[in-house]
Amino acid sequence: MLFNSFLFLTFLPIVFILYWFVFNRKLKTQNLFLLIVSYVFYGWWDYRFLTLILLSTVVDFYVAKALSKTEKQKKKKYLLYLSLGVNLGLLGFFKYCNFFIESWVNSWQSLGIEMQVSTLNIILPVGISFYTFQTLSYTIDVYRKQLKPTNNFIEFASFVTFFPQLVAGPIERAAHLLPQFQKKRSFDLERAKSGLHLIIWGLLKKVVIADSCAIYVNDIFSNYETANSLTLILGGIYFAFQIYGDFSGYSDMAIGIARLFGFDLMRNFNYPYFSRDIAEFWRRWHISLSTWFRDYLYIPLGGSKGSRVKQIRNVFAIFLVSGFWHGANWTFVIWGFLNALYFIPLLLTNNNRKHKDTIAISSLKESINTLIKIGITFSLTCIAWVFFRADTVGIAFNYLYNITAFSFKIEYLSFERYSVELLLMLFLFIAVEWFNRSKEEPISGKFEMLKIIGCIVVIFVLGSFSNPQDFIYFQF
Repeated sequence: MLFNSFLFLTFLPIVFILYWFVFNRKLKTQNLFLLIVSYVFYGWWDYRFLTLILLSTVVDFYVAKALSKTEKQKKKKYLLYLSLGVNLGLLGFFKYCNFFIESWVNSWQSLGIEMQVSTLNIILPVGISFYTFQTLSYTIDVYRKQLKPTNNFIEFASFVTFFPQLVAGPIERAAHLLPQFQKKRSFDLERAKSGLHLIIWGLLKKVVIADSCAIYVNDIFSNYETANSLTLILGGIYFAFQIYGDFSGYSDMAIGIARLFGFDLMRNFNYPYFSRDIAEFWRRWHISLSTWFRDYLYIPLGGSKGSRVKQIRNVFAIFLVSGFWHGANWTFVIWGFLNALYFIPLLLTNNNRKHKDTIAISSLKESINTLIKIGITFSLTCIAWVFFRADTVGIAFNYLYNITAFSFKIEYLSFERYSVELLLMLFLFIAVEWFNRSKEEPISGKFEMLKIIGCIVVIFVLGSFSNPQDFIYFQF
């Protein structure tokens, strides 16, 4: 069930009315209702996947309870390994089984040895990477004694399957979201209004920005061998805005929908393309995943402590694992490797924490310097995005190599439908976000109603609902 479909636009109001006007008397009833509708929402893709999410929920619920009842370190480790084994085992089988089979076969073929091995017909469950990390963080936090486990299975299951953020995040921590299921919610008009703002802005980013860019991205990457340099550069830029509008649009809608039901989710994007270096970019892009890897991988490995060699090792570890988390393809690993290479110079010069504030420009010289930094960071990010988007590593390298032909004919701008209009639309979108970069979303504030009406008009005029496009991160 897609957020950008008429089905969901029917589903959401019905759930909202029932939640606040029928099942609002008791906390247990509210949570049970949310659990049921979350299972309906998730099962709409394929009801068979419900067994997987139920298995992870049951395992982590009882493992956490057992962890709280023992002080024996050896037993606690066994329980933690059980949780890790089940969750990562399911994730590994459904997401990476064919990847390892194909890599094994290709490695032998490179030595001239042919192998007859068939891949399995495995369907990747939607959102498995997201809810797996969410449940794992709960078990790990209980193991570390940073969190007390709940004894209420309905509360915990509702936390795991909460439908607004179930399939593409934000990846919530139990310490933040679970307590919200343990207290009575009452309707808050201001919270609901801010939620609607986020839903509208997120929907605009998805159906207007991302889906419009997708048309050109698909065409350019499919015909990159015959495209000129300008077209290929535009393809990289369009994909940067496609994936940003698509993923941050989903996150905005998820956070907004959660607010309609009295919940607060963590912010997942903070205008990442205004970053002045790659370290700042990763503090602003997919924040829930970046902080997850920081807390559960980077810091346990030693983080920024220890020798320079260990620091560099830890940086490569977190980015390579992050790349592999995104998909079973070497393109994602290369994408992670490139981001690690971008990050290392900042680490070695102790500049990786330099830009932690919102951009405030006070002079022409400062503005030019800032724009240059933003331009360099965005360019490096676009180069890495080519690997993220390409089907194979070879295609990504050829795509970038073809740019070096420096053929800048303007035929693409002159003859392709809506190309100029798309560039103007992206320029306007960037301007709106730039002048609202200190706010969570651009709609609130002065002329609020006028901006809401304007966004709704743009969504219905330029957006596509008859054939809704999947969100990119559903494949992860």
